[in-house]
Amino acid sequence: IMKKIRSFFEDLVSLFYPNSCGICGKNLLKDEDTVCILCLYKIPKTNCFKKKENSVSQIFWGRVQIENAAALYQFHKEGSIQKLIYQLKYEDGKSTGIFLGKQIGYAIKESPFFCNLDYIIPVPLHPKKEKLRGYNQSKYIVKGIQEIINIEVNTELLIRTENTDSQTRKKRFSRWENMMNSFRLKQTDQLQNKHILLVDDVVTTGATLEACAQKLLAVKGVKVSIITIAVV
Repeated sequence: IMKKIRSFFEDLVSLFYPNSCGICGKNLLKDEDTVCILCLYKIPKTNCFKKKENSVSQIFWGRVQIENAAALYQFHKEGSIQKLIYQLKYEDGKSTGIFLGKQIGYAIKESPFFCNLDYIIPVPLHPKKEKLRGYNQSKYIVKGIQEIINIEVNTELLIRTENTDSQTRKKRFSRWENMMNSFRLKQTDQLQNKHILLVDDVVTTGATLEACAQKLLAVKGVKVSIITIAVV
């Protein structure tokens, strides 16, 4: 009976306050979440979760020893995934982050490569930047992932110590130089011999993720895998 009552009130709320698709703007159907099924189907996916050597793993070749790396979607300028990531980062899009995290979670479950993970760690923001934005978007992606694959999340051990300039307009070496001394680990005992999944929103040159991975890999026995929503 309670389930029927809850369903009735949910239907009533959606009648007066309909949720709209984050891409096309049309009202979502009852079983749709954040993005309508048609728009979700049209977002260009990568093949990263099906191939160990892929467009994301190649970014880190010769730079840092990564177990596996993947992005779920292909980023296109003015494309639908750019629209969702903009909402996630600049329009208080916490629910968008959770939704996209869930899509990553489903892909991880189907992939033969992302196995035996011990911790999920979101790429941290500097406290000043997080306070300004009000949240760290990567934490919400991780929340979505954890809803699908029940792996412990740790947001305390890896911290950002430098409030670096925006990476958007920097060349590859400048990005790397900008990031390498920007992170530190609070303590390392908890991470020894663990396989860590490092999560960010977008990978472009990989400088931020490389800097984080280098810090984690300095700990005895640590293995690192990387996942992002999109690859540019």
